[in-house]
Order: sequence, then structure tokens, then C-alpha cells
Amino acid sequence: MPDVVTTIPELRARIASGRRDAALEGSADAPSGRVVLVPTMGALHDGHLRLVSHAKDLGGIVVVSIFVNPLQFGPGEDLDRYPRTLDADVAKLAGLADIVFAPSPAEMYPNGATETRVTAGSIGSLYEGASRPGHFDGMLTVVAKLFNIVGPDVAVFGQKDAQQVHLVGRMVDELNLPVTIAVVDTVRESDGLALSSRNSYLDPAGRAAAVALSQALAAAKAAAATGGVDAVLAAARARLDTEPAVKLDYLVVVDPDSFLAVAEGHHGPAVVLVAARVGTTRLIDNERISIS
Repeated sequence: MPDVVTTIPELRARIASGRRDAALEGSADAPSGRVVLVPTMGALHDGHLRLVSHAKDLGGIVVVSIFVNPLQFGPGEDLDRYPRTLDADVAKLAGLADIVFAPSPAEMYPNGATETRVTAGSIGSLYEGASRPGHFDGMLTVVAKLFNIVGPDVAVFGQKDAQQVHLVGRMVDELNLPVTIAVVDTVRESDGLALSSRNSYLDPAGRAAAVALSQALAAAKAAAATGGVDAVLAAARARLDTEPAVKLDYLVVVDPDSFLAVAEGHHGPAVVLVAARVGTTRLIDNERISIS
């Protein structure tokens, strides 16, 4: 079982010790005591475990953080009901992670809501940011804190949260943070639904309806082979329109480098982003495409 650490000084001491031991042993699996971080909010599912498995494959000391970050939840969002399953999460990480960092909110924010924050800029106000104002500022702030606390050489994120991945990568580049970002493809159920901790909120009817998101993305990808941006969006909307339980928030095709919406004449790589509510549950998904 991984060691569970709840305080910052203890975590830093544990990582420093692991780096020293690796340096003394000269381990090929952990050169110079490489540290790989997988930031999570817990309620771990197979998608999270795929990230941790990738981290383990990279070699080194694998640290999984489990922290439900209050800064990235807005008024009326599901902070209080967000699932907290630490014991089960730790059991799932057996054989994959070396350390689980599970701090309290008071440990991460000893003075309450921190006044010093990382801002996500203009891209952070689009798409998810438009629907959840301040969400990405809170996310980047806690990720920056985790990078400073853990000091990872590599941090692993999932492609499912595509806008998050883009903003974290931009933060690393623009603030010259000494960490490499590794991105793992979205993990899906057999019917295509992207794995998410929020899937547990869906009732059977909602679960059946939610698959429309991934099917809409599949239709968009197929349309990209012969059509332009308008055809891609039309194909996705056509599938979503057949499912009345799905209330669309946004559907957009963005440039993977700038993350700005692309115009009809765009050719080449792009990412289709979708967000919708199914009942009271808000779901997001995305798909990389190439527009012919």
C-alpha cells in the first residue's frame, strides 16, 4: 500500500529521502530520484488509474495527490457532495503509487481562501471558464501549489480535461516551471462514455442519455473527414438533438495550439469540445480531429 501523507513538511521530507535513496542506489528505474505527480480530487476510477499506471511506467517515485480543491468550485456547484472516498482510493493505488498526498483544506490554505492566485487569462474565461467563472484560476492555483510542494519532474494529466491540460501547459511554459507535462488519452466505458467521478451522480436513465456526448463527438470526427467546421458541428448537434435529456452548454471546435475557436476555412488538427447537463449532472468531453 502507498504511504499516506497529510502534511506538507512530511511530504517534502519523504520525497527528499526517496530522492537520496535512489541516488545512492543508482536505480535505472528512478534516475536521480525522479518524481512523478498525478494530481486528482479522489473518487478514483479506471481513468485515474490509467494516469497513475502511466506515471509508474515512467519510473521513479509516484506521488498521487487527493485533494478536493475548494477554489475551483463556484457558488451552487457540487463541492459539498463531491465524493470523498480516501480509504477506497488508497486501496486502488496499491502497487501503483508510492505516496498519497491527502492534505486537508487547512493544510493547503492555512489562512483560508488565499489572496495570491494564478490567473488563467483570456482562454480561462472561455468554454468551461464561461460556465464556471473562476474555476480555472482555482485549478491553476492549486496545481502551482502542488508543483511547488512536490517538486515533480513530470506531472500526468488526462486528455478528458482538454482545456485544463492546455492551461496547465501554458502556465508551465510562461512561468518557466521545471516540470514536464505528460498527457494520457481519455479512458472510456465500453459504450464510449468518458469516465468521470461525476458519472456516479447519474441515474440509469441519465446514464443511458449521457452516451450521446461521446456519440456526438464520434459523428463530428467522421464529418471532419469530408467536411469543414460547419459540417463537424452540424453532425455533433444532430446527435445531441435526438436526446432531450441532454441540455447542451457549449459545442465548439478549437485550434489545439491557441485553444481559440476555428473558422470555417480551418484545415488540419482541431479539438471538438462539448459540455452538457444530464439532469443535475454536468459532463464534459472532447475529441481530437483532423479537418480535411
